[in-house]
Amino acid sequence: MANKLHLFMTEEDELALVRQLAHWTFEVYPRRVPPDWQPFQISEKAFEALPKEEMYLAASDIGPPLVDLVKRGPDKGSLRIDEVQSPVLYWERCQRNDAGELLSGQLWSELTGQPAQGKQWSAPDPFQRRIREIESWIRSTFRKSAPKGFWIGPRLAREMKSQSITLRESVHRGSVVALASR
Repeated sequence: MANKLHLFMTEEDELALVRQLAHWTFEVYPRRVPPDWQPFQISEKAFEALPKEEMYLAASDIGPPLVDLVKRGPDKGSLRIDEVQSPVLYWERCQRNDAGELLSGQLWSELTGQPAQGKQWSAPDPFQRRIREIESWIRSTFRKSAPKGFWIGPRLAREMKSQSITLRESVHRGSVVALASR
């Protein structure tokens, strides 16, 4: 079963998340990995080098990410990370659309699964503990949205009190999400 958190964050909120993630060993990979990609450790110093839209954060101290070659389509020749069997955290960053609205992002990881053969498996315990600590930090630091289902970064929550910011789900024709009191 996947652990998924839908988030709204400003760049300052993302930087705070990166500072938190830097407590552990995470290597950064783009969603489609070029063959010549050199992974780097997530850190505040490397913040500007992070992919702009989406990335995988591999817990390389727990296990290497499993990759395979994309053989067809527009990404042919690049590598794809097996997000189900690898100890990785998928991070889709918040983006602004053409209307200036902030689109939601997400953190996603697979901790348990049920393959088609009916055999259950789970991620290594150290990786599960790490993901639960990250989730706990987000739940204690971020604000809940109304309607439920989204976490709003503390900096964005403060900005929303002083200015009008529209938050929108990052799905096709996503609905508007408003801030609720804590």
